[in-house]
Amino acid sequence: MTPTKPVIVIGHKNPDTDSICAAICYAKLKEKLTGNEYVPCRAGQVNGETKYVLERFGVEAPRLVDSLEPRLYDVQYRQVGGISPHLSLKRAWEYMRDNNIQTIPVLEEHNQLRGILTLGDVARFYMEDQDANALAEAKTSYRNIVDALSGEMVVGDIDSHFTQGKVVVAAANPDVMEDYIAEHDMVILGNRYESQLCSIEMKAGCIIVGLGSKVSRTICKLAAEANCAIIASPLDTYACSKVINQAVPVRHVMRTKGLITFRYDDLVSDVKAAVSKKRVRYFPILDSSGAYMGLISQRNLLDMEHQQVILVDHNEKDQAVDGIRSAEVVEVIDHHRIDAVETSNPIYFRNQPLGCTCTIVALMYQENQVEIDATTAGLLCSAILSDTLMFRSPTCTIIDQQVAKMLAAIAGIDITEHATAMFNAGSRLGDRSPDEIFHMDYKPYSAAGKSLAVAQVASVSQSELHRLRELMIPYLKNLLPNSGLDMLFLMLTNIIDETTELLFVGAGTEEIVRAAFHRDCEANSVVLPGVVSRKKQMMSPLIGAIENAAE
Repeated sequence: MTPTKPVIVIGHKNPDTDSICAAICYAKLKEKLTGNEYVPCRAGQVNGETKYVLERFGVEAPRLVDSLEPRLYDVQYRQVGGISPHLSLKRAWEYMRDNNIQTIPVLEEHNQLRGILTLGDVARFYMEDQDANALAEAKTSYRNIVDALSGEMVVGDIDSHFTQGKVVVAAANPDVMEDYIAEHDMVILGNRYESQLCSIEMKAGCIIVGLGSKVSRTICKLAAEANCAIIASPLDTYACSKVINQAVPVRHVMRTKGLITFRYDDLVSDVKAAVSKKRVRYFPILDSSGAYMGLISQRNLLDMEHQQVILVDHNEKDQAVDGIRSAEVVEVIDHHRIDAVETSNPIYFRNQPLGCTCTIVALMYQENQVEIDATTAGLLCSAILSDTLMFRSPTCTIIDQQVAKMLAAIAGIDITEHATAMFNAGSRLGDRSPDEIFHMDYKPYSAAGKSLAVAQVASVSQSELHRLRELMIPYLKNLLPNSGLDMLFLMLTNIIDETTELLFVGAGTEEIVRAAFHRDCEANSVVLPGVVSRKKQMMSPLIGAIENAAE
């Protein structure tokens, strides 16, 4: 099935070069293979190393996505225009009928919402309002009255309003009429000259002459002198009395209190919770300035199309962009351990024990006989060099090295020079705060009921790493109490020496580190020669020690 909106291709939170480049290159491959639209995205800020790579090959950073939680702008809402508060109920009903809708917004200038009119409000007005003063109470315009009666204004100003009196049907003879016609009343009558004259003499505010009868010049003159309006209608007296209240303006019937509205960027989950027990069909959506945009129904919320997502360089829900449970994961391309990302349907899941996700992506280009251009090759090669620490990481395989060399040839880059420039760009940490440094490459984990996070900073400068050690230990101690985690770890990795100094804070961490790596620890740190890979050399012994300590 062809998706109706673009599929998002996205890596993990706190993205590294592999995560960003895999999203860009795999989205490009999918578009070439399917002809559909795939959009590379990122779940965090671009680090210095990745920024250098993107600028080196002239590629823009993917769009930042903070959350996949759907918002109202992701829902197909109904774009029904609003009506003026001065519009008659007759025209409002016709608008409802023509648009097959039972709720319409009432708008003022600049699309500002003033009220809501529903079919139930209209029915309630007709069934419950027996007041003959309704037209005057609503200050109904004569233009609306003429329109409701399908008539014409014979005497009077059509742009004036009927503001005093009641509506009277003159069915009796003139002698009786004198007893119930009061000053300013609106009188519905026929073609009897005596009844018309009597109404004018009783100081009626308006007379409605039905049956298409011609109004005499004398009556018109007398009415004008008495300041009495005359409306001629082709309808009979019964029909006039039946439809007259359709002239009432919408503002008299609409609801203005307790309106339930939503902003276009509200979370769908919040909206569903708010409307679940409401017996209202449609709810107005407003933009950031409060202007009306359209109407949304509970059915729209239920029929909402979920955002389709392809995960690259991760498959763990704790590392995924926020709101991943609200999206539909359709593919996973990864090289890490397999975790429980739940899907509603079978999906394409490719996981290989290689040093980099971009190695897998490059292989998929070759398998599908899709040409790799120089820019794509540069991005893929950069990611492999980054993830394998220029082939020094124990996660690196012969396949990673072979693919990287092939890509370097296409991109026209020298592997050693390019990798050194990348690592130097990523090592410029002097202007970054401790919090930024810790979260540059940060991943959460859980084991034996304990929650922990392991971050990594790689550099070619030992002096810079030593400076970080003095800076980051106090930072980790201050961060832990409010982090919601039990343990914090930071790997300070020297790429050239292939050594990591592991910093740690949290109850029992020293015992766990000692058990995991069989080395004596200093206060909050231990030096681990030959350890450069978080995935292959750090996490397995660390989690094993935590689980053993819990037994």
